[in-house]
Amino acid sequence: MESGYVRLNKYLAECGIASRREADRLIEAGKVSVNGKKAHLGDTVTGSEDIIANGVLVKGPERKIVVAFYKPKGVTVTAADEHAEETVFDYIDLKERLTYAGRLDKDSEGLLLLTNDGALIEEMMRGKNAHEKEYIVYLDHEVTQDAVERLSKGVYLTDIQKKTRPCRIEKIRRNVVRMVLTQGLNRQIRRMWKTENYEVKSLKRVRVVNVGLGDLRPGEYSILDDKQVSALKKALQKGKV
Repeated sequence: MESGYVRLNKYLAECGIASRREADRLIEAGKVSVNGKKAHLGDTVTGSEDIIANGVLVKGPERKIVVAFYKPKGVTVTAADEHAEETVFDYIDLKERLTYAGRLDKDSEGLLLLTNDGALIEEMMRGKNAHEKEYIVYLDHEVTQDAVERLSKGVYLTDIQKKTRPCRIEKIRRNVVRMVLTQGLNRQIRRMWKTENYEVKSLKRVRVVNVGLGDLRPGEYSILDDKQVSALKKALQKGKV
């Protein structure tokens, strides 16, 4: 590769447009052009070109930031949803174009990480790397040790035909548990407890990898400093399988 050139998918990730994998999908779908010509997989650029992705002119790479946001209950995790009363981006007043690294369903609250670092998003979303996420879960009646042991070993979810990975569950009050998962199936925790005839009344995510909620209150966010981002990246590398 010539000096000063980088692969187009990497450049789009550095600009916060998408992860490298998603950038490849955009290129394959014909939704990326370079100087007016349709882009192809493997193309390289310097960044001085007129690059258009999904009909939008791509600006140069922004400063890379990671944001810790306390998503309130009832807020939708999405960039755009005409039916959503509120989305996470109604709360975050930053010029950087951010993408969430992992979701939280509308009925749940707690820590959500957002960033414009495409490589970091790709690393966090790679399920095989088994990165930890910690939750406090309130249930509708007293938790039994038998239920804890069964769910800790992994349980088959018939409605989505998937088995959960083994996880850590600690009973901290009669109907409250702490759960540490390395998996992110759709509404996984609610589905898991339903197999034991429990209803999740409240669910809060308090940690993602090594980043915790700290003193954040619902609707508040903070930008991680360089030391915190470096520690997060090291933790992600350590967690690889």
